[in-house]
Amino acid sequence: MYIPNHYKNENQAELIDFIHENPFGIIVIQGENAPIASHIPFMIKGSPEDGYHLVGHLSKKNQIAQLLKNSMSVLAIFNGPQHYISSSWYKEEEVPTWNYIAVHAYGSVSIQSDSALLDSLHELVAQHEKYEKNPVNLTKMRPETINQYKGVIGFTISINTIEGAYKLSQTRKEDHQFIERELADKNNFQATEISNAMKKTNQFPSK
Repeated sequence: MYIPNHYKNENQAELIDFIHENPFGIIVIQGENAPIASHIPFMIKGSPEDGYHLVGHLSKKNQIAQLLKNSMSVLAIFNGPQHYISSSWYKEEEVPTWNYIAVHAYGSVSIQSDSALLDSLHELVAQHEKYEKNPVNLTKMRPETINQYKGVIGFTISINTIEGAYKLSQTRKEDHQFIERELADKNNFQATEISNAMKKTNQFPSK
């Protein structure tokens, strides 16, 4: 991913946390004639000492399922908030732009055994169901329901490179507070999240 130096985030802990908070990503793999991508949920696991890996699954009918069996290198993309930035918010004339956060993780893939796949599906569901009023528990489901897992393939991506682009108006310190204010006035989720990220990343607090 092309990232100008002033937008590059090289804090691995922050990038790992970002994936934890934005786990619905895009897996990209090279097909026979063109790249192929699918949108799927991931879990990120590991430690700074032992390295990190992504755990995912997709339908066996998905084109990517067969390609994964060749243990190819893959790319996983995770997107955060994004919003258009009007240059009318600047003190001086300039072209408009776009603020956004994105993380790319590259690595080699291996296929999970059926037991490892089932364990990871239990973990994924438990991880997200804990926030629900009446959480679903896979261990209490009928065998014929759980057996749907046989229609998916599980895999692990051992991450060898992770990079983050945090484009948050770092080069426009003099316009920062006005940009934040204009984003806040938009009163929509993406604008609010980008404004909050700007405050946190650039540390130019609004007056």
